[in-house]
Amino acid sequence: MTFPKILTAPALAIALALPMAGPGFADNHGAMFETSVTEANLPKKKTNEPGHYITAAESIALLADRDDVALIDIRSPEETMFVGYATDTDANIPFMKVDPAHAYNPKKSAYKMMPNKGFVDQIKAYVAANDPAALLIICRSGGRSAKAVDVLAEAGVETPAYTVVDGFEGDKSDAGQRTVNGWKNAGGSWTYKITEGLLAK
Repeated sequence: MTFPKILTAPALAIALALPMAGPGFADNHGAMFETSVTEANLPKKKTNEPGHYITAAESIALLADRDDVALIDIRSPEETMFVGYATDTDANIPFMKVDPAHAYNPKKSAYKMMPNKGFVDQIKAYVAANDPAALLIICRSGGRSAKAVDVLAEAGVETPAYTVVDGFEGDKSDAGQRTVNGWKNAGGSWTYKITEGLLAK
């Protein structure tokens, strides 16, 4: 099945569907992508057990070239609505949700988050309905997506899931602004306008 997308991102140089895996390649379930990501250079919180990684810039190019790869935004619905999301997003399936009691987290100066207990089942339902070759898992800057990839692997989801290591907003600069990398800073198409059916139920 193909996925409808707004393909406005520039095609970046990326090798796809190569016959053999080698250093810098990830291969499983027929999906094989060249990536510039080196696991040893990632902070621990951005690593995942399967070792599947891709950058936002590489994701933009990949999604422009292939319609059998799904982009899954695992941020909370509030984040997609107020911060924006990639127009290539196939579904918003939150890994964590804002605590409805809005309990305050003083360490993060934010409201507490709680796990989405239906996350794995929602991913499995999406995969069963759409049969993507691979899942690109994107969050704000790569931490939650790494954890989500591990959870999916532990749950036995066979479709390979890749952490978008710099996420939608990217890492923080020395000035504390998310201007370093990420989907928004790599020139990916994005919007604040939520489309009907984006959020998985």
